[in-house]
Amino acid sequence: MIKNIIFDFGAVLVDWNPHYLYDPYFGDVAKTDWFLANVCTKEWNHQMDAGLPFSEGIAQLVSRFPEWREAIEMFHSRWGEMLSGPLPGMLEFVRETRDAGYGIYGVTNWSDETLRYIDYVVKEMDGLVVSGQEKVAKPDPELFRRLLVKYELKAEECLFIDDNQANVDAAASLGIRSYRFLNPEQLRKDIHCIML
Repeated sequence: MIKNIIFDFGAVLVDWNPHYLYDPYFGDVAKTDWFLANVCTKEWNHQMDAGLPFSEGIAQLVSRFPEWREAIEMFHSRWGEMLSGPLPGMLEFVRETRDAGYGIYGVTNWSDETLRYIDYVVKEMDGLVVSGQEKVAKPDPELFRRLLVKYELKAEECLFIDDNQANVDAAASLGIRSYRFLNPEQLRKDIHCIML
């Protein structure tokens, strides 16, 4: 029986997208796409999620791409502009499930340096593990193990919700029931079936 719901943050509870910052800066969506695919890549950002200080990550990238210094530095100095706020309807969903008696937890790949920008989500959690604090990031199953141990949760009593299939698979490998998130509407349609 499911007693706890574990949420990913980015693209599940929080609408984070670098295009919100870089499209206006470059004035060209195609240029933003190129920059994010070749300079400030997902793989590079993952290092900060896993605990690398932004100062080090940015210095390394600027040394490789000095002509992009200003845009690279913005990834940290203007990080908050990549957020549009909570994903519509999801904080309401969190509160509804808490009111129904479920424990609410978070497992997120997020830099400890930028966690303050999403206090409105953090405060909703009964417990949380953050990759930037733990120095290990999804899809490494270790991050889920740490949540289970820290809060004395049983894997079979937990449901994990994430938009990334690799993360869903990692949680499932530990016996945690896992759900691939597409959008709030689909989650609401599916929730009763996946909680059984």
